[in-house]
Amino acid sequence: MAESEARLKLSPGRSTWLRARKARSQVVFSRRCHRRLGGVHRCERRRLLRRRLLQAQAAGADWKESVNLGSDKPTTRKHKASTPSPVPCRVPSPTAFPTPAPSIPAKDAGQLVRTVGLGRMVLMLPAEEGFTFSGVCRVTCLYGQLEIYGHTMGHGQPAQDVFSTYTHAYISINALCYQMPEKSEKEIRREIRALLKPHLKLADRHWVLEHFSPLYSVILLEKLKSPLVNFISSYPGVSSVFLQENPPTKINYEYVTLRSVGIRRQKKKKRICLSESAFSALEELVSVCCEVDGCPVILVYGTQDIGKSTFIRYLVNQLLNSISCVDYLECDLGQTEFTPAGCISLLNITEPVLGPPFTHQRTPQKMVYYGKTSCKNDCENYIEIVKYVFSSYKKESPLIINTMGWVTDEGLLLLIDLIRLLSPSHVIQLSSPNSKYMPTLTSEYVDDMDGLYTKSKIKRRYRGFQLPEFGDNLEFIDEEKDSSPVFFTGHKLMCVRSEFFFCSKNARNRDSYNRIFRDLAVLGYLSQLMPPLPKPLSPLHGLTPYQVPFSAVALRIIHSDVAPTHIMYAVNASWVGLCKIVDDMRGYTKGPILLAQNPICDCLGFGICRGIDMEKRLYHILTPLPPEELRTVNCLLIGTVSIPQCILTNQHGLKGAIPYITTDYNFKLPGASEKIGLREAKQDIKKLYPKHGFYQTFLPGTVSVQSAVSKLGAV
Repeated sequence: MAESEARLKLSPGRSTWLRARKARSQVVFSRRCHRRLGGVHRCERRRLLRRRLLQAQAAGADWKESVNLGSDKPTTRKHKASTPSPVPCRVPSPTAFPTPAPSIPAKDAGQLVRTVGLGRMVLMLPAEEGFTFSGVCRVTCLYGQLEIYGHTMGHGQPAQDVFSTYTHAYISINALCYQMPEKSEKEIRREIRALLKPHLKLADRHWVLEHFSPLYSVILLEKLKSPLVNFISSYPGVSSVFLQENPPTKINYEYVTLRSVGIRRQKKKKRICLSESAFSALEELVSVCCEVDGCPVILVYGTQDIGKSTFIRYLVNQLLNSISCVDYLECDLGQTEFTPAGCISLLNITEPVLGPPFTHQRTPQKMVYYGKTSCKNDCENYIEIVKYVFSSYKKESPLIINTMGWVTDEGLLLLIDLIRLLSPSHVIQLSSPNSKYMPTLTSEYVDDMDGLYTKSKIKRRYRGFQLPEFGDNLEFIDEEKDSSPVFFTGHKLMCVRSEFFFCSKNARNRDSYNRIFRDLAVLGYLSQLMPPLPKPLSPLHGLTPYQVPFSAVALRIIHSDVAPTHIMYAVNASWVGLCKIVDDMRGYTKGPILLAQNPICDCLGFGICRGIDMEKRLYHILTPLPPEELRTVNCLLIGTVSIPQCILTNQHGLKGAIPYITTDYNFKLPGASEKIGLREAKQDIKKLYPKHGFYQTFLPGTVSVQSAVSKLGAV
């Protein structure tokens, strides 16, 4: 008797065999697996049965419906309202989604997904759970409360475009705990039904109400179609930043549903994650900024790849939850946030930042084109430009200052000068166990240390002087009057430990990644040239450029001295800054007009000089700048920031040789140099474009060397 009971426990249950047998009628299995089923081990038998059920479910078979069809009385199963468990059912086609779409529990327990139309889906998240994804989509909170990158969303608020790209850490949609209204269950369901009616159909609303539980958040995810996404995706080399085509290990209903929206679930460990010290610092800064007449100046510094930009985005988004706008001063030349590289700018931010820099290029309130991605060889001009841009700050809202990752040697001294010049009220120092040691810049440390252009407080006590670099902003006076500077009043230092994942990077591949990000920022800026949807994309060579006379604008090559006879070669097919100087150009009848030194002037925007007509003496400028602002431009500045190579090599619609691409380049020309301009090593380019072979070519006769151009023929 005991042996029979033991054999009974080893065999699968009746319900398991019944489900496998009922599911087998709708999908044909291999006879080989069926014959093997009796002679395999118990664990292997269970795995085979489970695999058979999953195959039946993926093919559209529903074992519960099969059981119901085999009996006269339908079997029903009641679920509690607090723990809904929707019934898995047939997988729809990726291209056709019926109106009464099925529902299925997502990978995490309690998360539910459902297709509600072409390119639209509903996601239900329990409180304090997150959904980490890659891709781009439009997020609308239908009911409950969400948190995305520090930005809080509730029902009734406008939808937000979220860009969780492969170039940065992934973004998570987190459901927050909210206070349930003091209403009856019937009134709550009536309220939810009214909120869902403008967005969902009747069957979808019934599904949400059937599976809704207290503290659930209902989210609508839609496929994002914008000129930015379409323009960047049109270039093969960079199209994978939004959604990569890596085949999944398992295709199920959730994958198909998310795929229709243009996103993909990712592991939680790959999401953006801040440390406890970062959250405590954010909480304190938000409380200070929300005080009456609270306009603090917050400066953030740290080494490269430490998380300064991520911390600033979180801070900006959390501040916008409480106040209407935040001012932002960009002092990082290499990795700018809202403009193409090489700029020092002041912006007024009113909308949340939910993506990497190339997804939110904006028009600054004040901007100067420095023309280079580093100031190591010209720190004095850098300080002058920062002072010029900072003078436009009106102190009407909190100011956040982003600094460079150069914090060693002269970079540390330059940072001390910036702190004395900008006089922040709070200084945020980001550090990690993997970063190099750097001193904590307390108020006392800044007072006692000499900067690159300023002296310490001890030396100023015995010698009164005024620095011409800072003018009246930093006037150090005699000991009899006052030994402290007028502008610098001290700051509060807040140390934040960064917990980002660090890769083993060296100086070479870090520069390669930074060049890729700068190219993406240029592409994001040029996407403003595209017509609005639903019009199709227009290739850049098919757009009509503006004609600018030689006598209307002055020229200046910022990064190098160029012979006047070769100035046109440098301007042609280059990235140019459209600036406005004080001098009047109306007195000149001929051109080109050359400037003797780099001006400090307002930059209104950027463009591409796509051609020069020497007979008519005209520049052909392609820019998204509106005509009324372009009329005020009287200066073109050319720096080291170049046109992305994908624009030159992937010009759709052209036949024959691609313009501006050649293997002939004479380095013996006056002003030509291999060290001038941006160049990408052959092995670095293969990492970015693994499918094509590349070799080094140059623009004919230009001083700014364009290299590593594709050996592709005309498209």
